Amino acid sequence: MSPKKVREFFSRLAAANPEPKSELEYATPFQLLVAVVLSAQATDKGVNRATRALFRDHPTPQAMAALGEEGLIDYIQTIGLYRTKAKNVAALSRLLLERHGGEVPHDRAALEALPGVGRKTANVVLNIAFKEPTIAVDTHIFRVGNRTGLAPGKTVDAVEQKLLKAVPAEFRLHAHHWLILHGRYTCKARAPDCVHCPVFDLCAFKEKNV
Repeated sequence: MSPKKVREFFSRLAAANPEPKSELEYATPFQLLVAVVLSAQATDKGVNRATRALFRDHPTPQAMAALGEEGLIDYIQTIGLYRTKAKNVAALSRLLLERHGGEVPHDRAALEALPGVGRKTANVVLNIAFKEPTIAVDTHIFRVGNRTGLAPGKTVDAVEQKLLKAVPAEFRLHAHHWLILHGRYTCKARAPDCVHCPVFDLCAFKEKNV
């Protein structure tokens, strides 16, 4: 996709949704971090259903560490991979207390050193909690990047790097949310809603539903 088309692509998404927000529910950077860790291979709606009670009862790293792995399971067992996620959340809560005074670090390496936190999760936290212009590539963004021709790549990292180069600076802060919402509700995996797509004419997808 040419730079001119990329700018128009994001201009239209921005016009439709000027201030996009995460669909995960949270009140603090710590709760955001936990919600993103829990969201791996799970829906935001499913995570929210579990975390409403969890964050109400155990809102801080201190409370989460005290709850422990087995206690966490009682709250999150409706989420896929809940045993591994409970182990990771309990461990990262302890490490935040031990290494960072109970605060979520504003540092990629420190975030990625926490259990259950990879590059994608770190990117989400840096973007939402600390307003860094990072782009976390999940399955939706990977699909949109390849399908539209916006940032084709064979790996998540390749798509991320292409997006960081292609997206104009003024759109980079919200690009992650615009793309994920576009992939979730319009450019869907099995049945893209091409008829109602705001960037239909800019898209390189050869099998458009029209």
